[in-house]
Amino acid sequence: MRKRVGVLLVQLGTPDSPKTNDVRRYLSEFLNDPRVIDLPWLGRKILVNGIIVPFRAPKSAKVYKELFEMYEGVSPLTLHTENAVAKLQDRFANDDVTIHWAMRYQNPSMYDVMEQMREQNYDHIVVLPLFPQYASATTGSAIDLAMRIMRKWWVVPEVSMINQFWDNEGYIDSIVERAKEFNLDDYDHIMFSYHGLPDRHVDKVYEGSDLCSDQPCETEVNEKNKFCYKATCYATTRLIAAKLNIPEDRYTVCFQSRLDKKWLTPFADKVVEEQGEKGAKKILAFSPAFVADCLETVIEIGDEYQELFEEKGGEKVQLVPSSNDHDRFIDGLEELIRERI
Repeated sequence: MRKRVGVLLVQLGTPDSPKTNDVRRYLSEFLNDPRVIDLPWLGRKILVNGIIVPFRAPKSAKVYKELFEMYEGVSPLTLHTENAVAKLQDRFANDDVTIHWAMRYQNPSMYDVMEQMREQNYDHIVVLPLFPQYASATTGSAIDLAMRIMRKWWVVPEVSMINQFWDNEGYIDSIVERAKEFNLDDYDHIMFSYHGLPDRHVDKVYEGSDLCSDQPCETEVNEKNKFCYKATCYATTRLIAAKLNIPEDRYTVCFQSRLDKKWLTPFADKVVEEQGEKGAKKILAFSPAFVADCLETVIEIGDEYQELFEEKGGEKVQLVPSSNDHDRFIDGLEELIRERI
């Protein structure tokens, strides 16, 4: 009998709308996740529910309103993911494989989508969080919740978890092809901006007293640092740079969206300012950690960094679009799934 396979793609999440209440609900669910803010329960609740969410929700709602309006009232994360899922499903038209997708936070929720998958009585479930570089706050959280949901099922089918794909050729090629829309020689500097993480998050990857700073994460991926977010970010950059023939002295790997100083450095906004102060007029910005354009790419890089750059004398920060539903990215996802089934 032919096996029936259900595939679950997981994105991080987005508010249902840019209304303050929806943004507050999203931020509360997201930031109360102990894998995101890894503080003791009481401290996390006081910090998130008493300080961060009440003050951030109204401000974030204004930014989300701007973002949603750019995409005719919907989240670009939702739009691009739906398009990618439709294309990926077409790749399995002759197979007994069904592609589902969910958000780790908010809707469509993993609880609802995985209940639908349970009712389908699949022989095999593949869980694929759409985060190329492993981090406990993203991939780890999505896989953790999937396992907690399935733990309550009476019948647990064969399960495959894909926890990172930073070196997947389709994923890399999709970024390279997006970059070919621009003449790289027109830019004074190139930045590869990844979402930031607290230093303690990457340090927890290592055993004992070892720290991320003790490893050669900027230059290689090895058996010890293969699940270190910093190491795989740098490795992704090297793969892209090699295919585009970008010399090392022309680009900077950096990290955005930080909350305090004890996060991965260099900080992306500081790189933008420093380049402006050095006289750079044009920056080309990649965002390889985000496979779909979202608030962090369209607004943070496209708008906020543009303003910072202009303040320092620069002219243009050009965002390279994310993989979104690029055919080579769909090739990569198909390959990852077929390897498991």
